[in-house]
Amino acid sequence: VQLQASGGGLVQAGGSLRLSCAVSGGAFSNYNMGWFRQAPGKEREFVTAINWSGATTRYADAVKGRFTISRVNAKNTVYLQMNSLKPEDTAIYYCAADRFVGVVDTAEGYYDYWGQGTLVTVSS
Repeated sequence: VQLQASGGGLVQAGGSLRLSCAVSGGAFSNYNMGWFRQAPGKEREFVTAINWSGATTRYADAVKGRFTISRVNAKNTVYLQMNSLKPEDTAIYYCAADRFVGVVDTAEGYYDYWGQGTLVTVSS
């Protein structure tokens, strides 16, 4: 299973970006999907996740109300819409797939497949 994240870039504070993660080599609709991020000098942290059908989502407190996760199973793609970006959102963003769909997990240890990451830089 391969995950390809894209859409990162440089944006001013208050701006928006949309990240995409395309999944190939597996049954996308059988996976819960998550986004994590790692800022310079910090541990990787949970951002958001969505269950296999799109009916259930979870968000970290730091991004609630600003970020939205969605998926289109017909396109094998999960999205992360990021609005009202802040400098503290600067990080490498990783998408991940979880084969166990019973729970929408927030811990990275539960995720089985990872993308390579895409860099988001928010300037002040």
